[in-house]
Amino acid sequence: MTLSSMVVSRDWQEVSVLECILGGLHMDVAVESEPQRALSRLATSKIDALIVDCDLNGSGQFFHELHQVAPRASTVPLVIMGGLHGKQHMENTGAMFAFDKPISVEQAVRTLSAARNMILDGRLRYHRAGLEVPVTLNGRSQKRAGGQLINLSQGGLQVRVEDGFDASDASSISFALPGTKCGVKAQVEIAWSDKQGNVGIRFVKMASEMKNTLRLWLAQQYFAN
Repeated sequence: MTLSSMVVSRDWQEVSVLECILGGLHMDVAVESEPQRALSRLATSKIDALIVDCDLNGSGQFFHELHQVAPRASTVPLVIMGGLHGKQHMENTGAMFAFDKPISVEQAVRTLSAARNMILDGRLRYHRAGLEVPVTLNGRSQKRAGGQLINLSQGGLQVRVEDGFDASDASSISFALPGTKCGVKAQVEIAWSDKQGNVGIRFVKMASEMKNTLRLWLAQQYFAN
């Protein structure tokens, strides 16, 4: 899965270094030398990470207009680069990361890797994998029912349950992860249900090792698509 980034800078020597680093992190790079053109592009394009040179003329106005022109940018990791003068008002930009110029490759790799991990964590947290796997629901009243898994995420799943099972009674669930030797067992709570037997379920408690296995499995499905 290749992510996208935008570098707003006119310092071509530093831009060339960033292009090499971002390419190594499997991130596409778009370069804009004019802040206003960058704003226009952000308003219409999907950008996963934004890197701005604070020493660039017009960068102050760029930050002022950023979240008004491109509301989605408020969810995009913002990385600041520049000298001490350019970065002194960083707290007003909403930036999550920063590194100095001239660029230290080691520092930039560390900073941009952290930004990339943040992007991926956010995507994986809400990613739902669609699959058809049998599940077993256990109720507080000791009743048990089978069902079919419809989609799965780190936080829960959607299933279709057998007729006659009171979904609100469900307290735990178990199922096998396809392609692994691991079964998932978790305490759950019901988020919603409908008259067709579809039930939305949240995980309440799961063993940490099992949680890590689930997260890894979901990541593999995500990157395979």
